[in-house]
Amino acid sequence: MTKSRSTLAAWLGGLDGCRLARVLEARGDASAPPEPRSVGELADRLQRPGSVALALPQLTLPHLQVAEALAALPEPASREALAVLLGAADDGAARALDDVLEGLADHALVWPDGAGKLRMAGPLRQAWDAPLGLDPPSERLFAETTSEELRGMLAALGVKPPATKSQRLAALLEHHTDPERIASVMATAPTAARTLLEGRAGGVQEGSARSVVFGSPDPGDDEPGARWALDRGLLVRDRQRPGPARMPAEVALALRGPGRRAPFHPVPPSVGLTVLGPREADREASAAATAFAAHAASVLAACSATPPARLKSGGIGARELARIGKAALADDAVVRLTLETAYAAGLLARDGDHVALTHTYDTWAELEPPERLAVLLQAWRDLPFTPTRARDEDGRALPALAGAPPCMGCTQARHGLLDATAGLPGRQGARVPSDLGHLIAWHRPFADSPPQDGTPFATVLREAELLGVVARGALSGIGIHLRTGDTEGVDVECRRLLPPAATTARIGADLTAVVTGMPSARLASLLDSLADRETSGTASVWRFSADSLRRALDAGRVPEAITADLAAVAAGPLPQPLTYLIADTARGHGRVRIAPATCVLHGDEPALLAELAAHRGLAELGLRQLAPTVLTSRSPLGATLAALRAEGYAPVAETADGTVRIEKARPRRAAAAVPAPRVADARGGGRITSTPRAAEPATDPGVLALRLLAAPPTTPEPAPLDGGAPFATGTEKIVSGWAKRLPYSDVRQLAHAIDAGRAITVEYVAASGSRTVRTLSHLYLDPPYLEAWCHLRDAERVFALSRIHSVLSAT
Repeated sequence: MTKSRSTLAAWLGGLDGCRLARVLEARGDASAPPEPRSVGELADRLQRPGSVALALPQLTLPHLQVAEALAALPEPASREALAVLLGAADDGAARALDDVLEGLADHALVWPDGAGKLRMAGPLRQAWDAPLGLDPPSERLFAETTSEELRGMLAALGVKPPATKSQRLAALLEHHTDPERIASVMATAPTAARTLLEGRAGGVQEGSARSVVFGSPDPGDDEPGARWALDRGLLVRDRQRPGPARMPAEVALALRGPGRRAPFHPVPPSVGLTVLGPREADREASAAATAFAAHAASVLAACSATPPARLKSGGIGARELARIGKAALADDAVVRLTLETAYAAGLLARDGDHVALTHTYDTWAELEPPERLAVLLQAWRDLPFTPTRARDEDGRALPALAGAPPCMGCTQARHGLLDATAGLPGRQGARVPSDLGHLIAWHRPFADSPPQDGTPFATVLREAELLGVVARGALSGIGIHLRTGDTEGVDVECRRLLPPAATTARIGADLTAVVTGMPSARLASLLDSLADRETSGTASVWRFSADSLRRALDAGRVPEAITADLAAVAAGPLPQPLTYLIADTARGHGRVRIAPATCVLHGDEPALLAELAAHRGLAELGLRQLAPTVLTSRSPLGATLAALRAEGYAPVAETADGTVRIEKARPRRAAAAVPAPRVADARGGGRITSTPRAAEPATDPGVLALRLLAAPPTTPEPAPLDGGAPFATGTEKIVSGWAKRLPYSDVRQLAHAIDAGRAITVEYVAASGSRTVRTLSHLYLDPPYLEAWCHLRDAERVFALSRIHSVLSAT
């Protein structure tokens, strides 16, 4: 049993039932508080890396700052040492530190042991490669340094080397832990070395979530001054971790000076507030939610009429999105938001080369507008990406429903917005809603903002405003219940804010039908089938025309039923122009009919054609009599001729211009054989020989093809998972697990480039479907992503390993 696990089990065993239930709830465990004998099992479960990773995104900025500072201190650390490092000396900061430690304890990430020291979950401590920009201490970094190397470092520092390795290591540790001796060495350092060491000592001092996930960047050993620092042990190559040299923590602290403090921001950033009326936010949220519900119904109705086609690379492209938006009278953001939430709610599904509505949609369409909106709101809350993001980092258009990889930062941005607005004072909202971005970053440091956002988190804020979750810079009633996951509360708020569906329409003499508010599913379906929708939102307008009524008649409706259905939903009597239009359109409908026919039979004898139509032996032809002297056949011309002749008739075929087609059989002849070459013999005569001509050039495609076909097949080296040799490194295993499109040879090449810090060229297919060949350097593996410097874009980029299709050596 490890010390961390035993102290956690002891701390959990001493909690009362309410506090233990709060810990389980904070870690997402719905199980009942355990019995004392199972506390050890609970401690094991809470310290699993996956459990800790799920808890991290829920922490605010001060929680992460305190956890990082505690990870930089030797374990176990006292609360007093932590307070000194954070600069929490005054009463307000001390109380804030206690509150943060209490919150970390609620997540079972930090807890006090029996001696009053602070313990931290092992996976949480390992989340930082260099907490506060500090590398491991000297004792760990010099553990595998040879005695001769230690002797050289001491000699370069002006210290007489002792005889044994342990004595030399102790002397070097004594030197590095003395800030005055480090300062005297720095005084004699060359300018390049001093600049390098002071830059390295600065470390990562932002205390952000990025240092948790990505670590801190290290300069290369080839920088000016690096050799001078390596010779004196101020930088050390870590033999346990390949890569650039590291600076012992004692050296970094000495260079930083005694006044350096770790960042600690326990108070959220201030936001300009404005006072709201009693129902001001509700009115704006009601208008936004009503408009979105109407647009969502129109978008899905357009998808029902014509299922959108999918791109070959997956997803719905810009052309289809524009078509749907034009049909539904909705902008691109509303179309994307509707499609993504509807797909997540099971209303849409991939169907071959198209995206079609499911049977669940039919049930959803019969619901009232508040209930329909509640379904989409719940889907939006838990989407693992930003649904309205329209451009990638290179500015290319992104398709909708493309199956983007999960983005934890996108979900955290949404939850951070709900937390940030929930923390505002009652009946007050942000004067400038874009200022909420700083609050989101404080509440959810892991949150990501799309590259196209002009201000931080502008896209997620726009989505919340479209849905009526945020209005006037404040959280609406819908947002309050959506934040806590209260499904029933969301339903109640939607019914309160959205008006009931309208069941009647005002039909005017100008051949328009106006519906105020959200039309019911039956009313919208009826008007969509008889008229063209011109506007939708808080009020919807349809216009009747001869074309729209003709479509209804083509669908099998009769004029009497059309008139009766419209009279049933009209707020008053039907206007005379509409009844006249229905009657006139019905009168001209079907006066000309078009029948399918593969070929036509005609003649001058009606009795003969009637005999053919009634002949049982010709039933398979599908003959139909259109006139006394005209028949149509569903069979091709050749089959019809053969069938008639088989029954003893003598028909003739006609050409397209009506002339009789002459049928003349041509005798079959074989193609002329290629004569063999004639070569001269010794007697001067000629003879035919089968000896091939002189060797053809190797560049002949035919010769090359024969050689390739005759060559023995080569079998590629099997991958470890297919029975081959085991993975050479852990990096190979990680890359192989995520880069499913790469053969094992490419996996090895990419993993070697990551471990060795070399450049590599990859073929990459972006989410938009575009295929590019990029040279990448400064590779950093963060599964399922690869961070690198892209030479094509001349900027740092993040690449999904699953979208890398091939790997080449960089030239």
